[in-house]
Amino acid sequence: MIMKNILNFSWEITKIILIALIIVIPIRYFLFQPFMVNGQSMEPNFVHGDYLIVEEISYMFRDPIRGEVIVFQHPENPSLRHIKRIVGLPGETLRMNETDLEIVFNDHSMILDETSYLVEPFFFNETEISLGEDEFFVMGDNREASFDSRRWGPLPKDYIMGKVFIRVFSLGRVEMFEAPVYQ
Repeated sequence: MIMKNILNFSWEITKIILIALIIVIPIRYFLFQPFMVNGQSMEPNFVHGDYLIVEEISYMFRDPIRGEVIVFQHPENPSLRHIKRIVGLPGETLRMNETDLEIVFNDHSMILDETSYLVEPFFFNETEISLGEDEFFVMGDNREASFDSRRWGPLPKDYIMGKVFIRVFSLGRVEMFEAPVYQ
């Protein structure tokens, strides 16, 4: 009788563990990934030590949009993961000068207003870059301390892992993130 109770208890525990694994493993490997911010390139919006949840499924159904903060494999070393903000989309030309970042697309242009997430204006070196199909231009919010597309060029879409969905365990705050709306 005691042996039967032990076997029943063991079987129940095994079922709970199996069900948990069946639920957790697909979520962890196909929907959400953890990411820890390392460095100063996204300050003040994301600081060293922030623990983020990266949502991976959206980009299976739609393309990334300007302003979203993404996690990606670094093009020069795919074993490294980085976090940056998308500022340029496929097919666009970006013109940077001392004070502005101009986006040119389909014979239209706009000066990108980043005041909602940049603390201080940043002065760019005069540069023009045209993005190909499935290429993005990404930069850190702390432009002076960011190693980004200005240094290593466009980011291929295939390197994008997902967008930042939520910040947890960061200075006692939990936040969800959406891309800013540009005028």
